[in-house]
Amino acid sequence: MSRSSTVDLVVVGLGYVGLPLARSAAAAGLKVVGLDRSRRVVDGLNAGCSHVDDITDSDVRTMLERGFEATDGAEVIADAAAVVVCVPTPLTDHGAPDLGAVHAAVDDIAAHLRAGTLVVLESTTYPGTTDEVVRPRLEAGGLRVGADFHLAFSPERIDPGNPSFGLENTPKVVGGITADCTKAARALYERFVNRVVEAKGTREAEMAKLLENTYRHVNIALVNEMSMFCREIGVDLWDAIRCASTKPFGFAPFYPGPGVGGHCIPIDPNYLSYKVRSLGIPFRFVELAQEINQRMPVHVVNRAAELLNDQGKAVRGSRVLLLGVTYKPDISDQRESPALTVAENLLARGAELVYFDPRVEDWRVGGVPVERAGDCLAAAETADLTILLQQHREIDLDELADRARALFDTRGKSADHPRVVKL
Repeated sequence: MSRSSTVDLVVVGLGYVGLPLARSAAAAGLKVVGLDRSRRVVDGLNAGCSHVDDITDSDVRTMLERGFEATDGAEVIADAAAVVVCVPTPLTDHGAPDLGAVHAAVDDIAAHLRAGTLVVLESTTYPGTTDEVVRPRLEAGGLRVGADFHLAFSPERIDPGNPSFGLENTPKVVGGITADCTKAARALYERFVNRVVEAKGTREAEMAKLLENTYRHVNIALVNEMSMFCREIGVDLWDAIRCASTKPFGFAPFYPGPGVGGHCIPIDPNYLSYKVRSLGIPFRFVELAQEINQRMPVHVVNRAAELLNDQGKAVRGSRVLLLGVTYKPDISDQRESPALTVAENLLARGAELVYFDPRVEDWRVGGVPVERAGDCLAAAETADLTILLQQHREIDLDELADRARALFDTRGKSADHPRVVKL
């Protein structure tokens, strides 16, 4: 099945998953081409400019020096030994899986697929996608999986902003349609990942990703719900979690917050519940967790109203400062950030909003720009209420507690202080 190729690897989709993958592969000496439909992304990368938090402009320039190039032309696939698909898999407006980008990428691959090529899907999806959706499209031209080309699934495990774990030192799960497909995928990733773990097949590899994030989703919902009543019974939940975390077995700490955001936890469990519902089986755990986590932003706004009421003020007309509008600390990614829902509800109640986020220069709610504070401490001194939604390293909580009129800490990061209230 082997053949000569001028390109070792084509990475389809150059976002937060695809670009780090391309960087690691290029650093290991592979000839890598990045394929993306966005001309802006392609031109930016070829000019040495990064659009991803964890990749610097210097990183991109180094990639270019090692032979990397970006293109929007799918014909490069015909010259590739391996093609890895890293396109987004969001939800539709009705909460169903949106595989539009996967379909488009696979159609491009099918149009240029040659015998001997390895194709790997990394985009998160429901169990069965690789075999039931991707495989038929690729085989439509006459080539057969396992005989003419290899096909596998390998879930992405990129954690933006994580200083300790990146692609190289995070174990890589691979599962192929056939045993030889698994071996081919393993051989690719072992060239730039420290440890590769073989799954029984593509469905097990697909399920592993959903299991990882559903586990987090459910446990975050647990502590979010506990946060709603612990205050009423006089319990500091963060201190209880600290104490429980000292147990060396049987417990992993999760923390409450204003809601869940990002590319995984709010999205991925829906792919699993979609598949389960299609079988006519209820999946109550995930659906209940989704319900709890989705109502946290409104809970934050209700608590904010109570805190303003304690000052003899209504939400309407009060100046509220929101600190941190991204979904994670120290990154600029705003996808599914609960800050947006918090802001929408505060504006609906008539609040005057201002925000501070060193990584977001322009923030809009409902298409309307929100005033941006240049100095969070000065803004906190004039705001009726300051709400910490995300703690970036630039936010000094001790100083903030001293200068804010009132600080509502939804992340539990602040020390005890007379003007600080935790979620």
